[in-house]
Order: sequence, then C-alpha cells, then structure tokens
Amino acid sequence: MVRVLIAEDSDTARALLVEILRTDPTVEIVGEARDGLEAVAMTERLRPDVVTMDIHMPRLDGFGATKEIMIACPTPIVVVSGTDLAAETETAARALAAGALAIIPRPSVRSDNFRRSARELVSMVKSMAGIKVIRRRRDPDALVRRPLPARQGSVRAVAIAASTGGPAALHAILRELPATLPVPLLAVQHITPGFIGGLVRWLSSASAIRVKLAEDGEPLLPGTLYLAPDGSHLGIAPGVTVSLSGAPPIGGFRPSADHLFESLGRVFGARGLGVILTGMGADGLQGLKRLREARGAIVAQDETSCVVYGMPGVAVAAGLADAVLPLEAIARRIVTLATPTVDGLVGVPPTEQRR
Repeated sequence: MVRVLIAEDSDTARALLVEILRTDPTVEIVGEARDGLEAVAMTERLRPDVVTMDIHMPRLDGFGATKEIMIACPTPIVVVSGTDLAAETETAARALAAGALAIIPRPSVRSDNFRRSARELVSMVKSMAGIKVIRRRRDPDALVRRPLPARQGSVRAVAIAASTGGPAALHAILRELPATLPVPLLAVQHITPGFIGGLVRWLSSASAIRVKLAEDGEPLLPGTLYLAPDGSHLGIAPGVTVSLSGAPPIGGFRPSADHLFESLGRVFGARGLGVILTGMGADGLQGLKRLREARGAIVAQDETSCVVYGMPGVAVAAGLADAVLPLEAIARRIVTLATPTVDGLVGVPPTEQRR
C-alpha cells in the first residue's frame, strides 16, 4: 500500500483528492491536513510514503510546509496546484527548491479532461512514493561559495537536461554563474505544462545571467539561459540560433533531452558541453551518445546530490561522463570550460568562426 497524507485547506478540494486517490486500491489515505502546520506535524507523526501539498494554505503555506518537512522528516512531496497556474507557478517553484519532487494541476470536475487528469494524479503520487529523498539544511543560502577558477577552456555552448529535482538543481547552478559568462546555455526541464513561465521568473530572480523561454529562430547569446517551452523540442540550428520543433515526443518526452544533446553535438561538436542533472528515466542517454561521437564534453551530477539518480545514472553507467560532480561543483566546471570571446564572436562554433 502507498500511504498518502493530503494537505489541502479547502474541504471540497480535499474531499475530491480523497475520492480520486481512493479509486486505486493500493492507495491508503492516512491523514488530511487543513493547513501547513498540520501537514508538518502529521508527516512527522504518521510517516506517510508521500504527501500531496496545496500551495495556498493558512498559517503556513505549501512552500513553508515543504521546507519544514524536508528539514524535519524528509518525505516525497507532490505539489497539487489549483487551476490558476499563472498565480501559483513562482510559489510552486519555491516549493520545488525546498524539496518537492513534482507539480501537477488539481483535476477539475468541470473539465472535459477530468478522468485523464485524475489518472495522472494517481500515477504521479504512486511513482513518487518510492523515491528516496534527502534531508535539507535549514538555511541553504549559508553554503560557503568557493572562488571560481580563472582557467578557461574550449566550450562554446552548454546544454543542460533535468527532470525530478531539476528546478532546485538549476537554481543552485545559476546562482553561481557570473553575468559575464561568455557562452549561451540551453536547458530542457521536464515539468508539468503551465509551470515553465513561473520557473523562468523564479530562476531569473536568483541568477546574474539572463533566463528566458526559448523562441524559434532567435540568436544564441552569451550569458543567457534558454529554457524549452511547453510542448516543443529545443535544439540548435546551424546558424547558431534556437530551433523549436513540434515533432513527435522522443521516448515520451517533448521537450526531449535527447533532441537537445544531439543538436548540440551536430552544431558545436567538440565545443559543446552537455550537463545531465537529477531526474527519473533515461532521457538524454541517446543524445549524449551522439554528443560523445562528436567529441563533446559531458558532465553528470553525482548520486549523492541527486534527488533521483536516473538520468545521470544511466549516462555514467554507459561510460559517457567525463566528470561526475556534486551539484555545488557543476557551475565552477562550466565556468572553467567556457571559452572567452574569439574575434568578437561568442558562442560561434568552429565551423562558423572564419567564414
């Protein structure tokens, strides 16, 4: 049985979640919390396998409750949002940074997609229940920041991919990158549709570099992170511009890490750096193989600092990673490998430099 604690202040919404989750005979509702403080106390007392967490609750909101649970009693947490995604995305992103594993919209009985949304909620809760989570520090910003190395290398563009645990990992990396980073970055983050805009705003608030949603055809500029939008593959066109594609999902994903890494290798070759972060599954493995064939560099997040050692784990097991690093060391490695301006052209692959 998967033992679930529901944290939701609305009686109606809480009753709906109970009804949906009880449609699966392997799910047991062990408690119902009406605010964040109750959620923290009941998690410590009942030790559920997973907590579904509302964002807007009295006394202590979902972000604060998630943070306290991950400090006091680490437990898999799924943020179940209301229907107003735009109003909740930034707060939900903070919950992901605090340790929540995923965000999913709360099914609406007035929606034509109610049955499908309900099935997705049950599936998400059950899949997250078995994930091993790590205890968080009470003040994550108290980490000692080491000086970045001065040596620079040969990378002209960086592609990053992540899934479960990725928003917090991206946040940790971006806050360590200097505004003067002389290369562009592109990222695929598997996240529930509707939340990517809030993730962009939240990451921007912590980063010295520019963070934006990628737009088809725009040039890749240094010191900028381009995030894949909902429902589109993110890649790089030969003219060193963003390429968005509505092609079918790859391995069930669109955007796909495989697509991004493959295009990085095709356009930048040995001047490309692929970074594979925490996440379930094997998305990115085939793309990293193509990047390796093109002589690009590959960095994988280590198991200890991952929420889920799936995506980086398969890359390491396949012998693709040039370096396996703890999360706090990845930003420094990116800076080390970034190439300074060559003839005023930043982010231009070797084949384009002398034309």
